[in-house]
Amino acid sequence: MEPVKSDRLDVPGATLYYEVRGSGPVLLLICGGIYDADGFAALADELAAERTVVTYDRRGNSRSLLDGPPALIIMEEQADDAYRVLGAVGVTEDEPADVFGNSSGAVIALELATRYPGMVHTVIAHEPPVFELLPDFDHWRTVMAQVGEAYHDGGTGPAMEVFRAAMNMHGDDNTPSTPPSPEFGARMMANMDFFVAYEVPPVSEYVPDLDGLRSLPVRIVPAVGATSAGEPPNRAARELGARLETAVVEFPGGHGGFGDAEPFATRLREVLDETD
Repeated sequence: MEPVKSDRLDVPGATLYYEVRGSGPVLLLICGGIYDADGFAALADELAAERTVVTYDRRGNSRSLLDGPPALIIMEEQADDAYRVLGAVGVTEDEPADVFGNSSGAVIALELATRYPGMVHTVIAHEPPVFELLPDFDHWRTVMAQVGEAYHDGGTGPAMEVFRAAMNMHGDDNTPSTPPSPEFGARMMANMDFFVAYEVPPVSEYVPDLDGLRSLPVRIVPAVGATSAGEPPNRAARELGARLETAVVEFPGGHGGFGDAEPFATRLREVLDETD
């Protein structure tokens, strides 16, 4: 296993915690939802023999503390954070990075490519919840409003009940290769409130700049899970591929298929090799 180097980066409004493994071309992994850098630890370990793998906690989550009170996340700010992390590990436009993002991390990856195309070679957007692209976008606007109302009336628990019922996602059919530590589990639970109150609304409202993405010198690869067909993020990723007129690639497992790191890493290598 490659050694892990951790550091912190001061950015406007926050201090970001990030980790670096391995050597070679840089691959940035951007987590989504309540996850932090540890959610990608097993996947990063699988890939670190041939790449410099960078993971980080997004602002407001886990070890990336805000300077002030929490507020709705701003996608441009999230993309700026990812850009600054890339700069901190030495990425330049002469040697751009590859980026893999899952869920809301995939949305951040798309915005990163839009804002800083010179810093990115390939973006693999794994099941981004870009619900505004779906034919039933009105339904999802209503759902997210109901999530907000439930949070206002009863807090995180009732809001998550509404969210989970609407998403109706069965979870992955695989077993994580490494069980989460108690510390990681506690951080994920602590991140739940931030996710419901400050992340769900702006992520669900995000509309990718499709014309801009089509014109970029960046390869955009929409990706889906093999076992999540019909689930909202899977549908959204397929719609993104249709709008961009680009092939959608399939990865093992479902929305969180990266939890079974070895087969997921094998597929990720294949996709990156195709686009290198």
